Amino acid sequence: MKRNFFKKAIVPALALTLLLTGCNSSNGSSESANGNEPVSLDNVPEVFANGNDKKIKVIRKIGGDDHTAQFLAGAKAEGEAMGFEVDVFTANGDTAKFHDAIDQGLQEDYDGFIISHGDDAATVDSVKKLRDAGKSVVTFDSNGDLQNVEGVTLTSQDDEALAKLALDQLVNDTKGEGNIVYLWVDGFPPMVRRNAVYKEVLEQNPGLKEVERFGVAAADTSVQTQNAVAAMLNKHPKGSIDAIFATWDAFAIGAARAIKEAGRDEIKIYGIDVSNADLQLIQEDNSPWKYTAAVDPKLIGEVNMRLLAKKIAGEETPQTYDLEASLISQEDLQAASEPVNMVNLADIIPGWGETDAFQEDWIQTLKDHYNK
Repeated sequence: MKRNFFKKAIVPALALTLLLTGCNSSNGSSESANGNEPVSLDNVPEVFANGNDKKIKVIRKIGGDDHTAQFLAGAKAEGEAMGFEVDVFTANGDTAKFHDAIDQGLQEDYDGFIISHGDDAATVDSVKKLRDAGKSVVTFDSNGDLQNVEGVTLTSQDDEALAKLALDQLVNDTKGEGNIVYLWVDGFPPMVRRNAVYKEVLEQNPGLKEVERFGVAAADTSVQTQNAVAAMLNKHPKGSIDAIFATWDAFAIGAARAIKEAGRDEIKIYGIDVSNADLQLIQEDNSPWKYTAAVDPKLIGEVNMRLLAKKIAGEETPQTYDLEASLISQEDLQAASEPVNMVNLADIIPGWGETDAFQEDWIQTLKDHYNK
């Protein structure tokens, strides 16, 4: 901290002593970064009361998509607003790189970790090592067994709600009758939860017939999906497919492109997740993507960071936490007076991108201190 105490005047030794003593005492106040009036830190947890030197690592297994970029941006911005040093990493679907990043982080001086999309059993072992080393950990859309690791919170989008919102709309539009294509990939906890809802909906609506299902999780998922859907459309003549249920926006992007290129405007897409790229595609003329159920990915990153801050502070946190889902319709987007993006989406979806979950008063105090 710079202290410009002297100009041309000579400060008596006693005054200097008193001044330095006052500035260095642990009185719960500190000068703000830009020299404005000091913001009191008296009411923040003791670990932050004398400044914030905490380092955080955010490690995500999947990547290469806008959803990932916004999740990481939300986590980083929220952490830095509280005075944390935040590093982010995405393995772009490479399991080995994902685990290497966790192992490397364990050897470095990070105080807390956010682990995203760690779907395998090895993630549980890695997180246990982090906890054994005294690190605070929050996980997102990861192996369900992580909720049983002491001190770890497992967060997720409300996957059951996401699937139900999209599928209920599909059932309503088709009146429970028709042929559908299912774009899904096994092995990821959120996909498993969405699949359970899908199976239940099919059982309740025997008039819906699944004619194809496929999916792959890769760095170029949307491209691979586009190619696969294009090939699939050649097998099924026009009018033989009514809808596609895409359990991931990367699937929906590829499917929408293939359908438009093939001129198969009779096929409607019902998806999950949203990003700026998704919103742009949904708003295009004659886009087959009619609905998507989603949680703001930036907000997910923010909430995970708040939870991590509470853990570092030694406060009680839940074992699990689900973020509330919303349904976004093409009709509402196209009716807007201007193009809709992730920022002004809140003008259409009440409460979008906002939550006071885990927004403690002391967290706001830290933000005020480091951003005034």
